[in-house]
Amino acid sequence: MATHRVVSAQFGHETNTFSITPTTLADFQRGAPDDDLGSPESVRRRTTGTRTIHGGFLDAAERCGIELEPVLTTFAQPSGVITAETYGFIKNAILERFRDAGDFEGVLLDRQGRELTRKRVPTPKGNYAATLDTISTLVAWLQQHGGVDATVGVGIPGAISPASGLVKNANSTWLIGRPFLDDLRTRLGPRVRVANDANCFALSEAVDGAGAGAAVVFGVILGTGTGGGIVVDGTVVEGRHAVGGEWGHNPLPWPEAGEWPGSSCYCGRTGCIETFLSGPGLAADYRRAVGETCSPEDIVVKAGAGDQPAEEALVRYEHRLARALAGLINVLDPDVIVLGGGMSNVDRLYSAVPRQWARYVFSDVVTTPLVKARHGDAGGVRGAAWLWPGSRS
Repeated sequence: MATHRVVSAQFGHETNTFSITPTTLADFQRGAPDDDLGSPESVRRRTTGTRTIHGGFLDAAERCGIELEPVLTTFAQPSGVITAETYGFIKNAILERFRDAGDFEGVLLDRQGRELTRKRVPTPKGNYAATLDTISTLVAWLQQHGGVDATVGVGIPGAISPASGLVKNANSTWLIGRPFLDDLRTRLGPRVRVANDANCFALSEAVDGAGAGAAVVFGVILGTGTGGGIVVDGTVVEGRHAVGGEWGHNPLPWPEAGEWPGSSCYCGRTGCIETFLSGPGLAADYRRAVGETCSPEDIVVKAGAGDQPAEEALVRYEHRLARALAGLINVLDPDVIVLGGGMSNVDRLYSAVPRQWARYVFSDVVTTPLVKARHGDAGGVRGAAWLWPGSRS
């Protein structure tokens, strides 16, 4: 029915939800002494030599394939207490495993963008055939529960090459070189469209999100990677080679001492914006400066509590983001820039970054709004639904 549509398959590229409940995840990231996943103080040695580990922590570790006992045996203090540093190491390892795999998320929307039903299932990491099966099953479930035969939009952390029709530039590497769109259409019928997940995010925010009403919207994802998407008059600009908006794989502009040639990027180059402005990029910068491992979430918390090294890391991050977005403004000059991904939740960015980018923008004044995504983690999956523009009302 033309009044409904299905969107499926967000590959966990920049979402902040994993295969555990949001409440548990929030507790887990905070690491508070009384949280559901245990703190360093709650991980102690029993007289038998084993550890008393809070159930959520152990469950999350086991589901990520992390064997805690050898780690705890190696790093436990004589008293049996796990230090905050070791706890943080294990916590970050678990979070990164979840981010690497992610979930598929499916949602059924009507023409007005109202959500009718939603479902999330684990990503079958590394298995192409299982990925196709999972998406097909998810779409069938949504259509059955919605009682409609709907169009399908899919967002992936990569792109379909216009030259070959195969997937390229995907950090879900098992998709690369595969005829993903053709294979989905074989299973689901011809009414299937596939787009880069950052483009889907930008489209969602342009249609009925923080960029609604703006002619030119640039959507930025600052999460485990750094992506971008361009929407002009409600249409995604993919470009001749399907790399439109791939902002994160340009070099950081106006590099300062110690920033060039920069760290290696998975794309094979060095000094990419992604290596500085992703969440792992912030963590790596902190580690280089302080000599300690700390998650992006904890860096932000520490800075808010007055920790000087963490504050300095965030100041560097803000200056780099200002330079990177200034370069984007000089090329595209969008009407609005919308931030999504985990780092978009750092509220100070929306005032600190615009204060700094004017000196790099080739204009007498810079009034570009920098705003937070309205739909949050749901932006990408909603935007995939809007890949069928004729169905919007």
